[in-house]
Amino acid sequence: MNRSTQRGFTLIELVVVIVILGILAAFAVPRFMGLEDQARVAAVNAMAGSLRSAATMAHGVWEAQASGVTPAPTQITVPGVASPVPIVNGYPSNAGIQQLLQDTSGFAINANGNRFTANGSKNANCWVQYNQAANANTPFTLSYGTAPAGSTPQTVQTALQNNC
Repeated sequence: MNRSTQRGFTLIELVVVIVILGILAAFAVPRFMGLEDQARVAAVNAMAGSLRSAATMAHGVWEAQASGVTPAPTQITVPGVASPVPIVNGYPSNAGIQQLLQDTSGFAINANGNRFTANGSKNANCWVQYNQAANANTPFTLSYGTAPAGSTPQTVQTALQNNC
């Protein structure tokens, strides 16, 4: 007599595996839900860093080109940038800062070229804005979404987390 051997899984074994996968998914999904918002906050912070670097480097080029020149130049020539960058009070103008950035993908840029809003954000207040130097004795400033001017870094981060 031949005895047949059974192959495959029983229905109970399959149900147990599905239940275990469901439990694992219930714990894993909430951990990854907020990553998209955190990524947009990080992108805005990275853009702010790029703006700071570009403006500071342009200021250094302006100081080098303005050394001993009266009146000080109102534009600078930067290798790799097609047209001269307009300068106001030693720093790039609102319109000129965008020329110094190599990559603005992932951001919508306003008509002035100085406000960078993260794409896909919760609302329109997920942005960083470059503000040209108000006078010769002050440097440029950066503004963020709903955070008041001169806010602490913690206030800025809270505002970005709420808006991005």
